[in-house]
Amino acid sequence: MRLSTVRITDDRVTSAARQEGDELVLLPYADVGALLATGDDWHERAASADGERLSLAESSLAPLVPHPNKIVCLGLNYATHIKEMGRPTPTHPTLFAKYDGSLIGAHDDIHTPPVSDDLDWEAELAVVVGRPGRHVPREKALEYVAGYTVANDVTVRDWQHRTREFLSGKTFEATTPVGPALVTADELPPGASGLDISCSVDGHTMQKSNTADLLFDVAETVAYISTIITILPGDLILTGTPGGVGAGRDPKVFLRPGQELITTVEGIGELRNTVIKDQL
Repeated sequence: MRLSTVRITDDRVTSAARQEGDELVLLPYADVGALLATGDDWHERAASADGERLSLAESSLAPLVPHPNKIVCLGLNYATHIKEMGRPTPTHPTLFAKYDGSLIGAHDDIHTPPVSDDLDWEAELAVVVGRPGRHVPREKALEYVAGYTVANDVTVRDWQHRTREFLSGKTFEATTPVGPALVTADELPPGASGLDISCSVDGHTMQKSNTADLLFDVAETVAYISTIITILPGDLILTGTPGGVGAGRDPKVFLRPGQELITTVEGIGELRNTVIKDQL
């Protein structure tokens, strides 16, 4: 099953929706996060509910979960990215957080901030949590996953490197596209392993890898995070990016206003976003 959050009138009015072919069937929940929060039987209710139908092609997709309780991200989780950034291989997952103000929809504009020209791409598989859990053992961790989606952890590199902490470069307003859909876990390989992941800028491939190359896989990551804090339905976990980012190139290459960024994960879908210059 494929679930999305669609705008009904404007950014403030949204609905969860189930994709059927080229249509979206509206569900009686404000967004996918609200659906997941209703209980363990969310899958059955989402599959059976009927509602107004909209054209998928003509719909405006909001961030999949507009206001998750938490957005946890992994850095340094593909060997190729670790090498290009000149970092040692981590022993434990490298975690940082984002705020929900950074999230945008699958086709929304990415806002490059006026305080920097160092906007970089990071294609990522994202995990959507489906049920609450604390101290979840690795062997049961995938039972807590509702499904998977596509994200791009667009990063303001010079702000990221102002300090040893990543956060300031990772959570600028309107920089993180997430979508176009949650594909439920039963429709993908366990842990979404073995899926091709790629990113292009104006048609030029910048990143190409496979989720089988994750250093810390989905089960290990979910278990690790749940040791620190209770995971909740709708939480987003961005699993890290492969090699090929702009900052890892010689010379460095960054996004510019007017460029189109396309991010794809096999079996899930694509993000297609245009970069615009934000205004002070």
